[in-house]
Amino acid sequence: MTESALVERLRQERATAIVRCDDQEVAASAMEAAVRGGFSIVEFTLTVPGVFELVQEFSSREGLIVGAGTVLRPQDAEAAVEAGARFLVSPVVDEAVIGRALDLGVDVMPGTHTPTEMMRAHAAGAALLKLFPAPAGGPSWLRALLGPLPFLRVVPTNGVDESNVVEWLESGAFAAAFAATLFTPEDLSAADYSAIENRARTILERIGTIS
Repeated sequence: MTESALVERLRQERATAIVRCDDQEVAASAMEAAVRGGFSIVEFTLTVPGVFELVQEFSSREGLIVGAGTVLRPQDAEAAVEAGARFLVSPVVDEAVIGRALDLGVDVMPGTHTPTEMMRAHAAGAALLKLFPAPAGGPSWLRALLGPLPFLRVVPTNGVDESNVVEWLESGAFAAAFAATLFTPEDLSAADYSAIENRARTILERIGTIS
């Protein structure tokens, strides 16, 4: 079976950037900084004002794969894909959302926290699984989970930062997603986009050290 462009890119780059804030201009500038720092897989949550305009703008750029997050209803999936989203992310497992995403021809990454939820999402057709929130065991928990379920492509999206991303990936994470640990509330509030750019570059450099 041919894998999607997102799965192939994630296998290579192993990182995505997720911005969630309450200001459209700040979200755009913050994501610009992450892209300058090297991220090419980016996600805007549907909680961002003017999110579909942002998805449309960034998805028109060569080299970027743009997704929409916090997708909770099939109609949200439809609006996001119409705006140009190539993947959809949800904090929960909802077969209706997964099914609509697949009907629309885009990847979907439902939020999962237990082995049962992961298998349920996998059985529904999700090629990627968002691990949310971070389990108490962190990377060791993921390593234990993948022992009997090595075929799952798990992407932790909470509790991952520049200090532990290597451990997560070496424990079997397919990729890692960075939200508040990349776009910190302090940097967003201060419009310190250079700090975000530098942090993005540091994260990707650390990922690049994995053989």
